[in-house]
Amino acid sequence: MLRFLTAGESHGPQLTAILEGMVAGLPLGEEDIAADLARRQKGYGSGGRMQIERDRARITGGVMGGLTTGGPIALSIENRDWKNWRDRDIEPMTIPRPGHADLTGALKYGYRDLRLSLERASARETAARVAVGAICRRLLAEFGITVGSYVLMIGGVWADLPPDPPDEDYRARFAAAESSEVRCPDEDASEAMRSRIREGAIKAKDTLGGVFEVVALGVPPGLGSHVHFDRRLDGRLMGALGSIPAIKGVEVGPAFENATRSGTQVHDPIVRDADGYLRRAGNRAGGLEGGITTGEPVVVRAAMKPISTTLTPLPTVDLATGQPTGARYERSDFCAVPRAAVVGEAMMAYVLADALLEKLGGDSLEEIRPRFAALRRSHVDDLPMDNRPWRFGFGDE
Repeated sequence: MLRFLTAGESHGPQLTAILEGMVAGLPLGEEDIAADLARRQKGYGSGGRMQIERDRARITGGVMGGLTTGGPIALSIENRDWKNWRDRDIEPMTIPRPGHADLTGALKYGYRDLRLSLERASARETAARVAVGAICRRLLAEFGITVGSYVLMIGGVWADLPPDPPDEDYRARFAAAESSEVRCPDEDASEAMRSRIREGAIKAKDTLGGVFEVVALGVPPGLGSHVHFDRRLDGRLMGALGSIPAIKGVEVGPAFENATRSGTQVHDPIVRDADGYLRRAGNRAGGLEGGITTGEPVVVRAAMKPISTTLTPLPTVDLATGQPTGARYERSDFCAVPRAAVVGEAMMAYVLADALLEKLGGDSLEEIRPRFAALRRSHVDDLPMDNRPWRFGFGDE
Protein backbone atom coordinates (compact mmCIF):
# COMPACT_ATOMS: atom_id res chain seq x y z
CA MET A 1 0.00 0.00 0.00
CA LEU A 2 2.76 2.47 0.93
CA ARG A 3 6.07 3.11 -0.77
CA PHE A 4 8.59 5.89 -0.43
CA LEU A 5 11.68 7.00 -2.27
CA THR A 6 14.34 9.52 -1.30
CA ALA A 7 16.88 11.40 -3.39
CA GLY A 8 19.71 13.80 -2.72
CA GLU A 9 23.29 13.90 -1.53
CA SER A 10 24.84 14.84 1.78
CA HIS A 11 26.23 18.13 0.50
CA GLY A 12 23.82 18.70 -2.37
CA PRO A 13 21.20 21.46 -2.36
CA GLN A 14 18.38 19.41 -0.82
CA LEU A 15 16.89 16.06 0.07
CA THR A 16 13.70 14.96 -1.65
CA ALA A 17 11.17 12.33 -0.56
CA ILE A 18 8.03 11.01 -2.21
CA LEU A 19 5.51 8.95 -0.23
CA GLU A 20 3.03 7.06 -2.37
CA GLY A 21 -0.16 5.35 -1.22
CA MET A 22 -1.25 7.54 1.69
CA VAL A 23 -5.03 7.79 2.01
CA ALA A 24 -6.92 10.98 1.26
CA GLY A 25 -8.39 13.17 3.97
CA LEU A 26 -5.59 12.89 6.56
CA PRO A 27 -4.97 16.26 8.24
CA LEU A 28 -1.32 17.13 7.62
CA GLY A 29 0.84 20.22 7.83
CA GLU A 30 4.53 20.99 7.89
CA GLU A 31 4.40 21.37 11.67
CA ASP A 32 3.45 17.69 11.95
CA ILE A 33 6.84 16.85 10.43
CA ALA A 34 8.97 19.56 12.04
CA ALA A 35 8.96 18.08 15.55
CA ASP A 36 10.45 14.74 14.49
CA LEU A 37 13.06 16.40 12.29
CA ALA A 38 14.16 18.48 15.28
CA ARG A 39 14.33 15.37 17.49
CA ARG A 40 16.57 13.63 14.95
CA GLN A 41 19.15 16.44 15.30
CA LYS A 42 19.53 16.13 19.08
CA GLY A 43 21.93 13.92 21.02
CA TYR A 44 25.18 14.13 22.96
CA GLY A 45 28.04 13.08 20.72
CA SER A 46 26.64 14.65 17.56
CA GLY A 47 29.09 16.22 15.14
CA GLY A 48 29.36 19.74 13.72
CA ARG A 49 26.86 19.18 10.92
CA MET A 50 24.00 19.35 13.40
CA GLN A 51 25.11 22.87 14.34
CA ILE A 52 24.67 23.93 10.72
CA GLU A 53 21.40 22.33 9.68
CA ARG A 54 17.96 23.46 10.83
CA ASP A 55 15.92 20.79 9.12
CA ARG A 56 12.42 21.61 7.98
CA ALA A 57 10.39 19.77 5.37
CA ARG A 58 8.49 21.68 2.75
CA ILE A 59 5.40 19.90 1.40
CA THR A 60 5.28 20.41 -2.36
CA GLY A 61 2.64 17.91 -3.44
CA GLY A 62 -0.10 15.57 -2.25
CA VAL A 63 -1.54 17.91 0.39
CA MET A 64 -4.09 20.64 -0.36
CA GLY A 65 -6.09 22.69 2.10
CA GLY A 66 -4.34 20.92 4.96
CA LEU A 67 -5.54 17.45 3.91
CA THR A 68 -3.84 14.67 1.97
CA THR A 69 -5.31 14.17 -1.52
CA GLY A 70 -4.49 10.50 -2.02
CA GLY A 71 -1.79 11.44 -4.51
CA PRO A 72 1.96 11.10 -3.93
CA ILE A 73 3.20 13.36 -1.13
CA ALA A 74 6.35 15.25 -2.11
CA LEU A 75 8.74 16.70 0.46
CA SER A 76 11.93 18.73 0.20
CA ILE A 77 14.49 19.46 2.93
CA GLU A 78 17.10 22.12 2.34
CA ASN A 79 20.76 21.32 3.04
CA ARG A 80 22.09 24.54 4.56
CA ASP A 81 25.65 23.18 4.32
CA TRP A 82 25.27 23.28 0.51
CA LYS A 83 26.31 26.94 0.43
CA ASN A 84 29.70 25.94 1.88
CA TRP A 85 30.30 23.49 -0.99
CA ARG A 86 28.52 25.09 -3.93
CA ASP A 87 31.44 27.16 -5.28
CA ARG A 88 34.40 25.01 -4.14
CA ASP A 89 36.55 22.74 -6.20
CA ILE A 90 36.15 19.26 -4.72
CA GLU A 91 39.43 17.70 -3.68
CA PRO A 92 39.98 14.22 -5.12
CA MET A 93 39.01 11.45 -2.70
CA THR A 94 41.01 8.31 -3.41
CA ILE A 95 41.51 6.88 0.10
CA PRO A 96 38.63 4.60 1.19
CA ARG A 97 37.65 4.70 4.85
CA PRO A 98 37.17 1.32 6.58
CA GLY A 99 33.55 0.67 7.49
CA HIS A 100 32.09 3.07 4.92
CA ALA A 101 30.63 2.52 1.45
CA ASP A 102 33.63 4.29 -0.13
CA LEU A 103 35.32 1.17 -1.49
CA THR A 104 32.27 -1.01 -2.01
CA GLY A 105 30.46 1.76 -3.87
CA ALA A 106 33.43 2.25 -6.20
CA LEU A 107 33.61 -1.50 -6.82
CA LYS A 108 29.92 -1.65 -7.66
CA TYR A 109 29.52 1.50 -9.78
CA GLY A 110 33.03 2.06 -11.10
CA TYR A 111 33.40 5.49 -9.51
CA ARG A 112 36.65 7.32 -10.25
CA ASP A 113 36.27 9.42 -7.10
CA LEU A 114 35.15 7.96 -3.78
CA ARG A 115 33.10 11.00 -2.77
CA LEU A 116 30.36 9.81 -5.09
CA SER A 117 29.82 6.91 -2.68
CA LEU A 118 30.07 9.05 0.42
CA GLU A 119 27.53 11.63 -0.70
CA ARG A 120 24.64 9.21 -1.18
CA ALA A 121 25.59 6.64 1.47
CA SER A 122 25.72 9.35 4.14
CA ALA A 123 23.23 9.15 7.01
CA ARG A 124 22.14 12.64 5.99
CA GLU A 125 19.54 10.77 3.91
CA THR A 126 17.77 9.69 7.09
CA ALA A 127 16.34 13.20 7.50
CA ALA A 128 14.09 12.38 4.54
CA ARG A 129 13.10 9.08 6.16
CA VAL A 130 12.15 10.84 9.37
CA ALA A 131 9.96 13.27 7.41
CA VAL A 132 8.17 10.36 5.74
CA GLY A 133 7.87 8.55 9.07
CA ALA A 134 6.25 11.63 10.63
CA ILE A 135 3.46 11.44 8.05
CA CYS A 136 2.96 7.75 8.82
CA ARG A 137 2.97 8.55 12.54
CA ARG A 138 0.19 11.07 11.85
CA LEU A 139 -1.93 8.32 10.29
CA LEU A 140 -1.27 5.89 13.15
CA ALA A 141 -2.27 8.54 15.68
CA GLU A 142 -5.75 8.64 14.12
CA PHE A 143 -6.18 5.07 15.38
CA GLY A 144 -4.56 5.43 18.79
CA ILE A 145 -1.23 3.88 17.80
CA THR A 146 1.89 5.44 19.36
CA VAL A 147 5.53 4.85 18.41
CA GLY A 148 8.39 5.81 20.73
CA SER A 149 12.02 4.92 21.40
CA TYR A 150 14.82 5.05 23.93
CA VAL A 151 18.44 3.99 24.20
CA LEU A 152 19.32 0.80 26.06
CA MET A 153 23.11 0.81 25.74
CA ILE A 154 26.00 2.98 24.58
CA GLY A 155 29.59 1.81 24.62
CA GLY A 156 28.86 -1.10 26.98
CA VAL A 157 26.87 0.99 29.48
CA TRP A 158 23.42 -0.60 29.86
CA ALA A 159 20.25 0.98 31.20
CA ASP A 160 18.42 -0.82 34.00
CA LEU A 161 14.91 -1.13 32.53
CA PRO A 162 12.59 -3.98 33.54
CA PRO A 163 11.19 -6.01 30.61
CA ASP A 164 7.52 -6.13 29.61
CA PRO A 165 6.30 -3.04 31.47
CA PRO A 166 2.67 -1.86 31.23
CA ASP A 167 1.83 0.66 28.52
CA GLU A 168 1.93 3.60 30.94
CA ASP A 169 5.53 2.72 31.86
CA TYR A 170 6.49 2.63 28.20
CA ARG A 171 4.96 6.08 27.78
CA ALA A 172 6.95 7.29 30.79
CA ARG A 173 10.12 5.94 29.18
CA PHE A 174 9.36 7.79 25.95
CA ALA A 175 8.88 11.04 27.88
CA ALA A 176 12.03 10.57 29.96
CA ALA A 177 14.07 9.83 26.83
CA GLU A 178 13.09 13.20 25.36
CA SER A 179 14.75 15.01 28.27
CA SER A 180 17.96 12.95 28.12
CA GLU A 181 20.89 13.99 25.92
CA VAL A 182 21.46 10.32 25.13
CA ARG A 183 17.73 9.36 24.91
CA CYS A 184 18.03 7.04 27.91
CA PRO A 185 15.17 7.04 30.47
CA ASP A 186 17.43 5.65 33.22
CA GLU A 187 19.02 8.75 34.81
CA ASP A 188 22.03 6.95 36.28
CA ALA A 189 22.74 5.09 33.06
CA SER A 190 22.16 8.29 31.07
CA GLU A 191 24.92 10.09 32.96
CA ALA A 192 27.23 7.09 32.64
CA MET A 193 26.60 6.94 28.89
CA ARG A 194 27.36 10.64 28.56
CA SER A 195 30.63 10.13 30.45
CA ARG A 196 31.47 7.14 28.26
CA ILE A 197 30.98 9.20 25.10
CA ARG A 198 33.06 12.05 26.51
CA GLU A 199 35.96 9.85 27.62
CA GLY A 200 35.76 6.91 25.24
CA ALA A 201 34.98 8.79 22.04
CA ILE A 202 35.46 12.57 22.12
CA LYS A 203 38.67 12.66 24.18
CA ALA A 204 39.92 9.34 22.81
CA LYS A 205 39.30 10.49 19.20
CA ASP A 206 37.16 7.43 18.61
CA THR A 207 33.49 6.51 18.17
CA LEU A 208 30.92 4.44 20.06
CA GLY A 209 27.88 2.40 19.12
CA GLY A 210 25.00 1.00 21.11
CA VAL A 211 21.50 -0.46 21.21
CA PHE A 212 18.14 1.29 21.06
CA GLU A 213 14.59 0.02 21.40
CA VAL A 214 11.55 1.12 19.40
CA VAL A 215 8.10 0.33 20.77
CA ALA A 216 4.62 0.69 19.25
CA LEU A 217 1.60 0.82 21.58
CA GLY A 218 -2.04 0.32 20.62
CA VAL A 219 -1.29 -1.87 17.59
CA PRO A 220 -4.30 -4.11 16.90
CA PRO A 221 -3.87 -7.85 16.46
CA GLY A 222 -3.91 -9.26 12.95
CA LEU A 223 -1.49 -7.00 11.06
CA GLY A 224 0.94 -8.84 8.81
CA SER A 225 0.59 -12.44 7.67
CA HIS A 226 2.20 -15.86 7.87
CA VAL A 227 1.36 -16.85 4.28
CA HIS A 228 4.41 -15.42 2.45
CA PHE A 229 7.92 -14.50 3.57
CA ASP A 230 7.59 -10.90 2.46
CA ARG A 231 4.30 -10.41 4.32
CA ARG A 232 5.64 -11.48 7.71
CA LEU A 233 5.61 -8.28 9.70
CA ASP A 234 8.60 -9.16 11.88
CA GLY A 235 10.70 -9.63 8.74
CA ARG A 236 9.49 -6.31 7.34
CA LEU A 237 10.32 -4.50 10.57
CA MET A 238 13.77 -6.07 10.85
CA GLY A 239 14.51 -5.19 7.23
CA ALA A 240 13.34 -1.61 7.68
CA LEU A 241 15.40 -0.94 10.81
CA GLY A 242 18.34 -2.90 9.44
CA SER A 243 18.42 -0.53 6.43
CA ILE A 244 19.36 2.42 8.65
CA PRO A 245 23.04 3.31 8.14
CA ALA A 246 25.38 1.62 10.68
CA ILE A 247 22.68 -0.74 11.99
CA LYS A 248 24.16 -4.24 12.01
CA GLY A 249 21.66 -6.21 14.07
CA VAL A 250 17.91 -6.17 14.75
CA GLU A 251 15.83 -8.33 17.06
CA VAL A 252 12.11 -8.55 17.83
CA GLY A 253 11.76 -8.50 21.60
CA PRO A 254 14.71 -10.04 23.50
CA ALA A 255 15.32 -12.51 20.66
CA PHE A 256 19.00 -13.21 21.29
CA GLU A 257 18.38 -13.74 24.99
CA ASN A 258 15.41 -15.96 24.12
CA ALA A 259 17.76 -18.12 22.05
CA THR A 260 19.65 -19.05 25.24
CA ARG A 261 16.50 -20.27 27.05
CA SER A 262 14.21 -23.27 26.78
CA GLY A 263 10.85 -22.99 25.07
CA THR A 264 8.80 -23.03 28.26
CA GLN A 265 10.77 -20.01 29.45
CA VAL A 266 10.25 -18.05 26.23
CA HIS A 267 6.77 -18.48 24.82
CA ASP A 268 4.12 -16.20 26.27
CA PRO A 269 1.23 -18.08 27.94
CA ILE A 270 -2.22 -17.20 26.63
CA VAL A 271 -4.74 -16.30 29.34
CA ARG A 272 -8.37 -15.20 29.31
CA ASP A 273 -9.20 -12.14 31.37
CA ALA A 274 -12.45 -11.44 33.22
CA ASP A 275 -13.95 -9.76 30.16
CA GLY A 276 -13.25 -12.66 27.84
CA TYR A 277 -10.23 -11.16 26.08
CA LEU A 278 -7.22 -13.35 25.32
CA ARG A 279 -4.01 -11.84 26.66
CA ARG A 280 -0.36 -12.84 26.84
CA ALA A 281 1.10 -13.34 30.30
CA GLY A 282 4.31 -11.75 29.02
CA ASN A 283 5.68 -10.27 25.80
CA ARG A 284 8.92 -12.06 25.05
CA ALA A 285 7.60 -12.45 21.49
CA GLY A 286 7.86 -8.68 21.04
CA GLY A 287 4.23 -8.37 19.97
CA LEU A 288 4.49 -10.71 16.97
CA GLU A 289 3.71 -14.39 16.47
CA GLY A 290 3.87 -16.06 13.05
CA GLY A 291 4.63 -12.70 11.45
CA ILE A 292 1.33 -11.28 12.76
CA THR A 293 0.74 -8.75 15.54
CA THR A 294 -0.69 -10.14 18.78
CA GLY A 295 -2.12 -6.93 20.22
CA GLU A 296 0.75 -6.61 22.70
CA PRO A 297 3.31 -3.80 22.32
CA VAL A 298 5.51 -4.26 19.25
CA VAL A 299 9.10 -4.15 20.52
CA VAL A 300 12.11 -4.05 18.20
CA ARG A 301 15.75 -3.53 19.17
CA ALA A 302 18.56 -2.42 16.88
CA ALA A 303 22.33 -2.61 17.37
CA MET A 304 24.33 0.24 15.88
CA LYS A 305 28.04 -0.14 15.20
CA PRO A 306 30.40 2.72 16.10
CA ILE A 307 30.44 5.39 13.39
CA SER A 308 33.10 4.51 10.81
CA THR A 309 34.75 7.94 10.58
CA THR A 310 37.27 8.28 13.43
CA LEU A 311 39.74 11.02 14.30
CA THR A 312 42.28 8.28 14.90
CA PRO A 313 43.05 7.06 11.36
CA LEU A 314 42.72 3.37 10.53
CA PRO A 315 44.99 1.68 7.96
CA THR A 316 43.80 1.72 4.36
CA VAL A 317 45.20 2.08 0.82
CA ASP A 318 45.38 5.13 -1.46
CA LEU A 319 43.77 3.90 -4.67
CA ALA A 320 45.56 6.59 -6.70
CA THR A 321 49.03 5.35 -5.72
CA GLY A 322 48.36 1.82 -4.48
CA GLN A 323 50.32 2.59 -1.32
CA PRO A 324 49.30 1.94 2.30
CA THR A 325 48.17 5.03 4.21
CA GLY A 326 45.82 6.17 6.96
CA ALA A 327 42.17 7.06 6.45
CA ARG A 328 41.37 10.76 6.29
CA TYR A 329 38.84 12.30 8.62
CA GLU A 330 35.48 13.55 7.35
CA ARG A 331 33.28 15.50 9.74
CA SER A 332 31.05 13.06 11.60
CA ASP A 333 29.44 12.13 14.91
CA PHE A 334 31.25 10.60 17.87
CA CYS A 335 28.09 8.67 18.78
CA ALA A 336 24.89 8.65 16.72
CA VAL A 337 22.84 6.13 18.72
CA PRO A 338 20.41 8.71 20.23
CA ARG A 339 19.69 10.15 16.80
CA ALA A 340 19.40 6.73 15.17
CA ALA A 341 16.64 5.81 17.62
CA VAL A 342 14.45 8.56 16.13
CA VAL A 343 15.14 7.20 12.64
CA GLY A 344 14.13 3.79 13.97
CA GLU A 345 10.80 5.24 15.05
CA ALA A 346 10.26 6.57 11.54
CA MET A 347 10.95 3.21 9.94
CA MET A 348 8.64 1.38 12.35
CA ALA A 349 5.89 3.95 11.78
CA TYR A 350 6.22 3.46 8.03
CA VAL A 351 6.02 -0.34 8.21
CA LEU A 352 3.08 -0.31 10.64
CA ALA A 353 1.18 2.28 8.58
CA ASP A 354 1.75 0.15 5.49
CA ALA A 355 0.51 -2.99 7.29
CA LEU A 356 -2.52 -1.13 8.66
CA LEU A 357 -3.56 0.13 5.22
CA GLU A 358 -2.95 -3.33 3.78
CA LYS A 359 -5.35 -4.75 6.35
CA LEU A 360 -8.02 -2.07 6.04
CA GLY A 361 -7.99 -1.21 2.35
CA GLY A 362 -9.76 1.95 1.20
CA ASP A 363 -8.66 5.22 -0.33
CA SER A 364 -9.64 7.76 2.29
CA LEU A 365 -9.53 8.22 6.05
CA GLU A 366 -13.32 8.31 6.03
CA GLU A 367 -13.45 4.86 4.42
CA ILE A 368 -10.98 3.16 6.72
CA ARG A 369 -12.29 4.45 10.08
CA PRO A 370 -15.28 2.07 10.22
CA ARG A 371 -13.12 -0.79 8.96
CA PHE A 372 -10.70 -0.25 11.82
CA ALA A 373 -13.57 -0.22 14.31
CA ALA A 374 -14.78 -3.55 12.87
CA LEU A 375 -11.43 -5.34 13.16
CA ARG A 376 -11.50 -8.71 14.89
CA ARG A 377 -10.16 -8.39 18.43
CA SER A 378 -8.67 -11.03 20.71
CA HIS A 379 -11.96 -11.94 22.34
CA VAL A 380 -13.35 -15.46 22.57
CA ASP A 381 -16.62 -14.30 20.98
CA ASP A 382 -14.69 -13.10 17.90
CA LEU A 383 -13.21 -16.57 17.39
CA PRO A 384 -16.05 -19.07 16.87
CA MET A 385 -14.73 -22.62 16.48
CA ASP A 386 -16.65 -25.38 14.61
CA ASN A 387 -15.19 -28.02 16.93
CA ARG A 388 -15.94 -30.98 14.62
CA PRO A 389 -13.73 -33.30 12.55
CA TRP A 390 -13.00 -32.46 8.89
CA ARG A 391 -10.68 -33.57 6.08
CA PHE A 392 -8.09 -31.74 4.00
CA GLY A 393 -9.56 -33.18 0.81
CA PHE A 394 -6.41 -32.82 -1.29
CA GLY A 395 -6.31 -35.29 -4.18
CA ASP A 396 -9.93 -36.44 -3.89
CA GLU A 397 -11.28 -37.90 -7.11
